[in-house]
Amino acid sequence: MTKLTTDEKLELLKEVGEEIITDDDLMDLLKNKKEIIAYDGFEPSGQVHIAQGLLRSININKITSCGIKFKILVADYFAMLNNKMGGDLDKIQTVGKYCIEVWKSCGMNLDNVEFVWASEFYANNSKYWETVMHLAMNSTVTRVLRCSQIMGREDGSNAKASQILYPLMQAADIIHLNADIAQLGLDQRKVNMFARDVFPKLGLKKPVAIHHHMLLGLQFQESDLSGVNRKIAMKMSKSKPDTAIFMTDSVDDVNRKFKKATCVDGVAQDNPVLEYAKYIVFELKEKIVVERPEKYGGNVEFNSYQELEDAFSNGTLKSIDLKSGVASAINELLEPIREHFDKDENAKALLEKVKSFQVTR
Repeated sequence: MTKLTTDEKLELLKEVGEEIITDDDLMDLLKNKKEIIAYDGFEPSGQVHIAQGLLRSININKITSCGIKFKILVADYFAMLNNKMGGDLDKIQTVGKYCIEVWKSCGMNLDNVEFVWASEFYANNSKYWETVMHLAMNSTVTRVLRCSQIMGREDGSNAKASQILYPLMQAADIIHLNADIAQLGLDQRKVNMFARDVFPKLGLKKPVAIHHHMLLGLQFQESDLSGVNRKIAMKMSKSKPDTAIFMTDSVDDVNRKFKKATCVDGVAQDNPVLEYAKYIVFELKEKIVVERPEKYGGNVEFNSYQELEDAFSNGTLKSIDLKSGVASAINELLEPIREHFDKDENAKALLEKVKSFQVTR
């Protein structure tokens, strides 16, 4: 593999980051640090959807191709704090093992990726909880509660103590994982900014924050978007299964969900079907083929995302055909994952257990 220049690495990381805080800090890191570590944490909370699977794999592969080591924190303790799986740690850890099987099967290059279980990591790091206390001593309750959105909450009303502990632990993770880069979703921006503000008080260097794009949910209505944050209202949700494609969804499931997707003819803005094409399909495939009867123009190929968007925006391609073409491409990309969970007995058993668990939120 050809070694990338520093400028090439920066450009590739900009493809991952819808927001980077800051470009200068990142360039300094790329120029001056020999071994760079990035991390993200995942709450095991049910079946893995496509943003956590294929899109996460795409982004991590770009990061590791820059010579950066990536640590995936399997955040079982965080899931328990957030009452996932009813707070049952055994169930949560079963889901975590299933998540790892998904990542192994979806094209993620694991050569420079390390999976770290939060519960084991904390037990083996005697200074971890001391760090949490130091962070607490240098923070206000008000500031920490501003980060409550990372737990799926918009404000601090009726806050549980876990909403204070959670951001402090997440900031401590950055320190004890030796992470130079916190590579999380835009929905977790507040906790990264908290870390950047409080770390200098402890004599620590600010982490670089690379926030990736949050894939839109397949279905939403304008009436859902009256709140403060449109993107949160429009994101996919495991509690609303038709808003998301899960990594082991059947062909019929995928086709059905795309048929019901929010997609207005000629409207490219906030179009989830186009988002799937842009952020997933054209990252992994060279073209999208739309099959349609001759009387409606016959089959047509699109060799770039911009070509697809232009055809949709000018009315050449209708929503019914856009949905069909993108669904077909997504089904092709999911087939290796379906096969893995069908043929590997351990993976199959884990999936069956996860499906039997009720998703609490």
